[in-house]
Amino acid sequence: MKILFTGTSSFIAYWTIKELTEAGHKVTGILRKNPEDYEGIKKERVELVSKLCEIVPGVSFGDDKFLDLIKSSSWDVLCHHAAEATNPRSPDFDWAGALKGNTLNADKVLEEFKKHGGNSIIITGSTYEANESVGSEPADACNRYGLSKTCTWEVFRYFGKEVGLKVGKIIYPNVFGKYEDPKLVGYLAKSWLNHETPTVRTPKYIRDNMNVTLLAKAYKSYLETFTSTGGPAKFRPSDYASSVGNFAFLVARELGPRLKVECPLEFFDQVEFPEPKIRINTDMLDTKALGWNESEAWDELAKYYLKIYK
Repeated sequence: MKILFTGTSSFIAYWTIKELTEAGHKVTGILRKNPEDYEGIKKERVELVSKLCEIVPGVSFGDDKFLDLIKSSSWDVLCHHAAEATNPRSPDFDWAGALKGNTLNADKVLEEFKKHGGNSIIITGSTYEANESVGSEPADACNRYGLSKTCTWEVFRYFGKEVGLKVGKIIYPNVFGKYEDPKLVGYLAKSWLNHETPTVRTPKYIRDNMNVTLLAKAYKSYLETFTSTGGPAKFRPSDYASSVGNFAFLVARELGPRLKVECPLEFFDQVEFPEPKIRINTDMLDTKALGWNESEAWDELAKYYLKIYK
């Protein structure tokens, strides 16, 4: 299939595009900036993804260049992964600006996409959104970022139906792995390799955590199923669903022997819950059918952390 992919500079996008291209799909990725304008780990990801697929720089979803790109060829699938997500937990997050950027000219985009042979659209969703995962009630958006993503989905669902396109959605859990913008797992590994004791500040939240290599395989499987059958409309992949504290113990158990260091942990006494205490996905994955090896994934992640932190 010919796939147009937005948000190509992101951590998850690199691994997803890698999985799609290795399966024989032809991917074209768009970048908001020129490759040389990226810095740090994002620049490294852009260099890596540029070796996997055609890159079209200087394009944002819905702008004139994007519309011209849609019209320039026939596409089977549009994977809309790009979204404004700077400081998503901030109470000052510009949800309206994010929604505008996520959905700019969505009606025109989908109309032209359909006109030029488009079949399906897959939207990236988040457990921060309203009514997308299970857990603590009410199932409201966790924050303003979640609100922007909730509204983004409704825009695409509406206009997709209007022009007769299949619109699917994959709701991401917390994701970790190589080439990430460091979060919990990277913080833990860096602390241990520096012989420090990391503090887990939100140990009582119950969340999904998933290695990005597993998520990429799940995404490819969902894309292929959805484009051929039209269902399911939403896919909620789940793995390592537990309290954040228990997940930290799991990371210590897996990485300790591989990093050859002690992995102590300190837990903050969490008494405030500005986000829902429980928010997890529901679709368990058949890792064997997906061709994913858990032990090898931890091996590769440990090698990566030893390379960048030791």
